Amino acid sequence: MSRWALAALLAAAGVAHLATLRRGFRIVVPDWATRLLRTDKDTIVVVSGVVEIVLAAVLVALPRERGRIAAAVAAFFVAVFPGNVHQWRTGASAPGLDTDARRFGRLFLQPVLVAWALWSTRER
Repeated sequence: MSRWALAALLAAAGVAHLATLRRGFRIVVPDWATRLLRTDKDTIVVVSGVVEIVLAAVLVALPRERGRIAAAVAAFFVAVFPGNVHQWRTGASAPGLDTDARRFGRLFLQPVLVAWALWSTRER
């Protein structure tokens, strides 16, 4: 059940990256990421949204590969963490993260997401 909930969260976030919250997610992308990846913020947001949707799909479709998928999901959550730090440090508002306290609290959600990915996909 937890694996399915994680897949639903990833799918919803992925769709939001591609549609309703796309502009808000661009705010979170640090400038150094565009230089490092040699692309623009919108492309980073779109690609991360697609990755979230793909991860959601494989969480559901490939249960026998759940250990590898767990590692990929956890790695994704770690990879996007610098964006959360950037948003907190710059005080940039995004939907649902419009106060310093919420932005700071969001930093502590990322380790929970990593743990959730690893826990929800473990062998029974």
